[in-house]
Amino acid sequence: MANGRVVRTADRTIGSRQLAALLPAEVLARPGYRALADAVRTLILDGRIALHVRLPAERELAEAVGASRATVTGAYDLLRESGYVRSRRGSGTWTELPEGHAPVGAHMLGGAGGYSADGEPGIDLAIAAMGAPEGSLTDALAWAAPRLSRLARNPGYMPFGLPDLRTAIADRFTGRGLPTRPEQILVTAGAQQAFALVVSLLCRAGDRVVTENPTYANALDALRHARLRAGSIAVSDAGWDIEIAESTLRQTVPRVAYVIPDFHNPTGALMPPEQRLRLLAATRRTGTWLVVDETIADIALDVPAPPPLASLAPRGGADHVVTIGSLSKTHWGGLRVGWVRATAKMIAELTSVRVAADMTGSVLDQLVALPLLADLDRSLPARLEQLRARREALVAALRRHTPEWSWQLPPGGLSLWVDLGEPVSSALAERAAAAGVNIGRGARFGVDPGTFEHRLRIPYTLPPDRLEEAVRLLATAFHDGVPLPPSVERPHWVA
Repeated sequence: MANGRVVRTADRTIGSRQLAALLPAEVLARPGYRALADAVRTLILDGRIALHVRLPAERELAEAVGASRATVTGAYDLLRESGYVRSRRGSGTWTELPEGHAPVGAHMLGGAGGYSADGEPGIDLAIAAMGAPEGSLTDALAWAAPRLSRLARNPGYMPFGLPDLRTAIADRFTGRGLPTRPEQILVTAGAQQAFALVVSLLCRAGDRVVTENPTYANALDALRHARLRAGSIAVSDAGWDIEIAESTLRQTVPRVAYVIPDFHNPTGALMPPEQRLRLLAATRRTGTWLVVDETIADIALDVPAPPPLASLAPRGGADHVVTIGSLSKTHWGGLRVGWVRATAKMIAELTSVRVAADMTGSVLDQLVALPLLADLDRSLPARLEQLRARREALVAALRRHTPEWSWQLPPGGLSLWVDLGEPVSSALAERAAAAGVNIGRGARFGVDPGTFEHRLRIPYTLPPDRLEEAVRLLATAFHDGVPLPPSVERPHWVA
């Protein structure tokens, strides 16, 4: 598999055919030097070509892409001028990043929104999550403190998770219509670890998997790192085309299908019950494990929260469904508590995989999570009301500053999937970063390179005044108020 893969070879070299296979068809059809430079730059920023990798010699790449050597020379020159590659005589041309940049896959996980060109703290729209509810962690820590001292008398290794928390999570599934026993729950360090463990157990390098397109960017990263062959099911503003989904499953017979049916990330779409039933039946027919991501299922703003997808299956008909979730969206991303709900047999197998990775989760985090989960039904309405107000503020700001952009108002979730009207998402994200706004460009959420260049994911998780300022800066960048970095003009290869 070439497309969507991170290139990390033993000798830190990418061959000309490898690189050509990663390039969008538009570039190969009309290989101009600016288009070629833009495409290679995007591959570096996306992490699909690793840093400090030697690129092919100019003559070799020219032959592989069907261009003149002068075209490749011009592209390399542009990349050198903008800081995306460096060259040494006799050593070749190597990938790197300009000062102040980071690969898309690593953006903002360690900061608070980056900084603008004048050094002022920036605005983080790259992560769709809120801060913890006021006072909730303080109260939970006070509740947990005396109980922690009792637990601390034991060694503290609980690879399945804190027993009381497993019971509480199981009871919540049961209350939502999916009868669940504690032995069907594995507590993990967040939903991302849950997904990585499931993929590690169920798949081997080269296996076929299917995801929605677009989908959660970090899930795509996990699939790429596992070297899996990804197919896709399109999710548009109108939702899922279930007939195409059934056809894709039938033709590819994937090992795993990963879906976000509840306020899909990034579109916010909600899968109708009849489509859920058809998806359950189709994956059962093909012997495909259906991994359902419920991380955002509780963020229901305009409709009732949906029941678990697996609850719709006839008795005994959901053994192939694996459900993952976490407290990161309802409470706080810094509280690393997630879970897997599956058969007891699979939970035992997943725990064996987990022990090889990190032995056990944080008992303190799990203990703090117990009162938060118990209080969720009482505390969640205020959280949702706050999100509705912030969604309204974001919509008003977009209408005021960027009336040419369009979007569908989602019934839940944490962000808008905004159509810019032209394929400039990557260039706009870079211009916005120079002004101090970090944001998830559309291509970050696409299964295939170069897709969704006309989209931005804009979360409504910040306070209204921050959203107003962020949209104002985005609008200024969109209207060329912030100069393009020297590396990028409009990406001609997708236009």
